[in-house]
Amino acid sequence: MAKELILHETPPQPEARVLPPYINLEIKAMALKDYDVKIEASVFFVPEESDEERGHYVFAYTIAITNGGEVGVQLISRHWVITDANQQTQEVRGLGVVGEQPLLKPGESFKYTSGTAIPTPVGTMRGEYRMVAESGEHFDVAIPEFILSTPRVLH
Repeated sequence: MAKELILHETPPQPEARVLPPYINLEIKAMALKDYDVKIEASVFFVPEESDEERGHYVFAYTIAITNGGEVGVQLISRHWVITDANQQTQEVRGLGVVGEQPLLKPGESFKYTSGTAIPTPVGTMRGEYRMVAESGEHFDVAIPEFILSTPRVLH
């Protein structure tokens, strides 16, 4: 059976215009909603590994990564910025977390515990994870800043 091709005259198009930058950002942000990765952190001081007299304070942190999006994602790498009370920073970059590059299907979570040491009783950590979606698209997920503090230093 042959299909009939019907041609319609195209109405005149308005002059092409460039969208303002904020429109482009809005479109990009809407596209990233498919990648809804949530990060939760909890921290505790490790006194048995610390030496306060020598300015060596060890903290353990547990991170929970949850894929609340619509597509599977995989954690590829990490970037941490660790700042002590003297505003000295150290940056840590590497593949995966605790030797793994977890693949999270929609609704799945991954939890791990790691640690860091700083020379002051108080500091902060923040960073980002580089992720890749099932489609192959790479994107970054911010790790919100959290506080490293020995007991009784901050109220």
